[in-house]
Amino acid sequence: MNQRELKEFLDEKVILYNNPKFIESDPIQIPHQFSKKEDIEIAAFLTATISWGNRTMIIKNSYKMMELFDNAPYDFIMNHQKNDLKVLDGFVHRTFNAIDLNQFVKSLQHIYQKHQGLENVLKVNNNETNYKNVIHHLKQVFFEVEHQQRTQKHISDPLKNSAAKRINMFLRWMVRNDKKGVDFGIWKTHNTANLSCPLDVHSGNVARKLKLLLRKQNDWKALFELDTNLRKLDKNDPVKYDFALFGLGVFEGF
Repeated sequence: MNQRELKEFLDEKVILYNNPKFIESDPIQIPHQFSKKEDIEIAAFLTATISWGNRTMIIKNSYKMMELFDNAPYDFIMNHQKNDLKVLDGFVHRTFNAIDLNQFVKSLQHIYQKHQGLENVLKVNNNETNYKNVIHHLKQVFFEVEHQQRTQKHISDPLKNSAAKRINMFLRWMVRNDKKGVDFGIWKTHNTANLSCPLDVHSGNVARKLKLLLRKQNDWKALFELDTNLRKLDKNDPVKYDFALFGLGVFEGF
C-alpha cells in the first residue's frame, strides 16, 4: 500500500472501532462509571496501571479497586485515614499488590495536594512535541513521598527507553475528544497532537506488518518511529490510529 491507501485503510478501521461498542470489552469502561473529573482521571490512571495480561482479569480487578474505594476514588484518596487503608489488604493483580496500591493512594494524594493534580503534572511544555519528559517528571513527583522500592516499577520512565504503554493509553483517554463517546477529552490544557500510540504486542505487530514500524523491540525508540509515521497520516490526532492497530490485532488477528 502507498501512503494514501494506507491512510484510507486505517481511517476505515478507526471508524469501525472508535465507537461506544468498543467500551464493552475494554478497560476504559471503568472510568466511564464516573462523572466527576477527578474520579474519572483517578479511576482511569489506576485502571491503566494494571492494564497488562488477560483483559477479563484487568477489568475485574479494576472494578474491585473501585469497590475498595467505595466507588468514590477521589474522596477516598484525599480523605482516607491510616486505618482506612486496611481495606486494601489482599488486593493483587499479577505483580501489582496491596503494597503498591497503598503507595498509589499516598502518591496520588500528594499529587492532588501539592501539584494541582495529574492534569497539571503531565502537562507538556510549550517547546516539546510529546510526553517523553513529562512522563519522567510524573515518576519523579510520584515518588517524592516515602515509598518502597518495589513500587517504582509500576510507573514507566521513557528516559530509560520504556514505551510507557499504559501511561500513553491513560493520556489518550484523558486528552482525546472526538465526540465519539470512547475517550473523555477532559484535559483541556493538553493537545491531542502530542499524544503517542500505546505500543504493545498487538499494535506493534500490526504496525510492523503495515511497515509503520521497523524496530523489533517495543521500546521508546520504536514508539518514536511509529509516532513519526502516524503523524504523517494525521498530525493533529495521530493516536486515533491506536483503535485501528489494536482492533486489527485483537479482533481481526491481522
